[in-house]
Amino acid sequence: MTGWSGVRRRMVRQAKRRVRRTAGRVRRLPRRLSLLLFRLVFVVVAGLRGGRPAGERVRIRIMLQHAYGMGGTIRTALNLAGHLAERYDVEIVSVVRKREEPFFPFPPGVRVVDVDDRTVRPGPVRRLLARMPSVLTPPRDVTAPGVTLLTDLRLARTLLSGRTDVLVGTKPVHNMLISEVAPAAVATIGQDHMNLTAYQPWQRAGIAKSYPRLDLLTVLTRASVESFGRLLNGSGPRIVQVPNSVPKLNGGPADLDRKVIITAGRLVRQKGYDLLVRACAEVAPAHPDWKLRIFGSGRDHKKLTRLIAKHGLEGWVELCGSTTDLGSQMAEASVFVLSSRYEGMPMVILEAMSKGLPVVAFDCPTGPAELISHGDDGLLVPAKDVAGLAAALRKVIEDDGLRRRLGEQARRSAQAYELPEIGARWEELIDGLVKP
Repeated sequence: MTGWSGVRRRMVRQAKRRVRRTAGRVRRLPRRLSLLLFRLVFVVVAGLRGGRPAGERVRIRIMLQHAYGMGGTIRTALNLAGHLAERYDVEIVSVVRKREEPFFPFPPGVRVVDVDDRTVRPGPVRRLLARMPSVLTPPRDVTAPGVTLLTDLRLARTLLSGRTDVLVGTKPVHNMLISEVAPAAVATIGQDHMNLTAYQPWQRAGIAKSYPRLDLLTVLTRASVESFGRLLNGSGPRIVQVPNSVPKLNGGPADLDRKVIITAGRLVRQKGYDLLVRACAEVAPAHPDWKLRIFGSGRDHKKLTRLIAKHGLEGWVELCGSTTDLGSQMAEASVFVLSSRYEGMPMVILEAMSKGLPVVAFDCPTGPAELISHGDDGLLVPAKDVAGLAAALRKVIEDDGLRRRLGEQARRSAQAYELPEIGARWEELIDGLVKP
């Protein structure tokens, strides 16, 4: 009986796999046709519209999934857009809009276009289209549940309206889309804000297939230049390392007399706050007058609350929620800690360093090791080494001289990532693709 039950289970699993494969083929067909149609229309419209009239500024469009949300990619893109707007006509294309007010203020001189505005009640036809799945977004992409056929149609209308000289994607799903649909007259730039090892096999396969059609791919670290180069095997776009720039923050320099450790990010597994709480359980008994403040929101809030209670850290570890003024919060701390399992190039490290905070970070892939010189402007700990993280935190807590030396050098190191320098590199790249 048991053997027959096992056979039946295997047969059911095989049947489900066949159904999924068939469904995948059915979904891929309309997506391919839609991309082809989109490209044909884009080429025709671009051809009819012609090139940029003499004397007009280069028009740059930067795609963001949700320009009104919070996160390092959004903050970085807005920061860059504000700088570029001094020389170019810059537009942010927000694929969806889910809130009335943006989490980060939009920079002056930058136009923001809302593709699928969820804050406005749609009519009956639009409600019908909003119930249909997107054909432009791969169904396995993390953004797929949040977009629909209505999003597709509105995105096509947005990109086809007006002139586009440079089209910039900020996520793999955007980079793949613009590589498929943009005509040769439009310069395409793909930005990678994570690292290749963080992507699923199907994403890496899509990247290998579509990215060669991009004109330029910018990545955050030297490690990513090498990994994308291996994947693309010499074909396709020029791959250039352009780190994020550190924005100007409110608040003065960090107060290194404060007995406060700070960190910030989404409350998700990637950020490793479960590992950080376990490390704090080793630090707190010897330093009960210190505390850790975690700024951010996310799906792991309840899980982390339970973990904090389990280790008896209520009052020592505080979940502070999101903040629109991280700079002022950093000014009231004396140590920054990053416990991520993986990153791209965590801008929050640069923000902390710019405030003169010594940083203790896991040497996760990728970014921390390229931003921090161990023992000079921060401390690096082997990835996921909870005991090592606890030891490093104790070291900067107990050695006041070390804390101050690391913090001062961190402030100096962050100056290399200030906006004028990084922005000038972007201007050089853009001018190399499109004559100003």
